[in-house]
Amino acid sequence: MRPTDMRPKSTIRTLMDMVPGKQRFGMYRFLPFFFVLGGAMEWFMINVRIGKETFMMCIEDASQRDCMKKKLY
Repeated sequence: MRPTDMRPKSTIRTLMDMVPGKQRFGMYRFLPFFFVLGGAMEWFMINVRIGKETFMMCIEDASQRDCMKKKLY
């Protein structure tokens, strides 16, 4: 293997080692990042409009259509 083949893996490893708490928390030290990422994704889905509607509007419309189908049949 050439040294350039190992570069991306070593870069990722270096970035992971920069996060504090390795000794005490192990892999769980990354949980706050994923928590914030999930919250940001939820906020985006609720508040950001793409075209005329948000993701939540689409989901609400779909669930209302399903309810109406169940009532009709």
